[in-house]
Amino acid sequence: MGSMGFLFERAVGPSGETFETLILSLLLSFVLGQVIAWGYTATHSGLSYSRAYTQSLVLLSMVVALVMRVIGDNIVTAFGLLGALAIIRFRNVLKDTRDTVFVFLTLVVGMAVGSEKYLTAVVGTIVVVMVATYLHYTAFGSLGRFDGHLSFLLSRTGDGEGPDVLALLSRYCRNSKEVSIRHSRDDGPTEYVFQIRLADRHNSDELVRALREAPGIAEVSLVLHDELTEV
Repeated sequence: MGSMGFLFERAVGPSGETFETLILSLLLSFVLGQVIAWGYTATHSGLSYSRAYTQSLVLLSMVVALVMRVIGDNIVTAFGLLGALAIIRFRNVLKDTRDTVFVFLTLVVGMAVGSEKYLTAVVGTIVVVMVATYLHYTAFGSLGRFDGHLSFLLSRTGDGEGPDVLALLSRYCRNSKEVSIRHSRDDGPTEYVFQIRLADRHNSDELVRALREAPGIAEVSLVLHDELTEV
């Protein structure tokens, strides 16, 4: 039993590291990795979402914390790990610059936890995730005044009057601007194209449904821009 205790003490290391501090580092890196992943999921926009990437944020913070515990103050170990990691080839290309930012944040948090700078890790994670949430919900940096383009065909009804399109648009849109009108021959339907800014992007289906149910309107098409891409 005494020999097992001696081996455990040697495994723990002479630098003052204990089993409790190791478990604390792993648990804290796990929790902070979850916070980063939740922040990424809540503020994500676009089509490049990946569940594997989100889970990797949690695992990466724990792995980096372990790497920092292994390295400690040993330069030889640091170069050894650097050479071992150089063998690995990462072929996954990140399509969004925000994804790179969250990966970098995860790396920094893992390094802070692994070097026992717990306050820096906790405060840094909370502040950066809060800033990311603020930037997302305020649409910071957006130059476009419109969410997308709406096109439809408008035909006159039997009494010569058509539906009040502007009233329908004002019900669902903050702003709208007529882009083009194309008249067809032989009194056929007229094609209209509008730039619109929706009051709520989640109500886009209701706008399309209301236009399709209006008499004289056909072939309604709504194309929304990516919130993170300027056109």
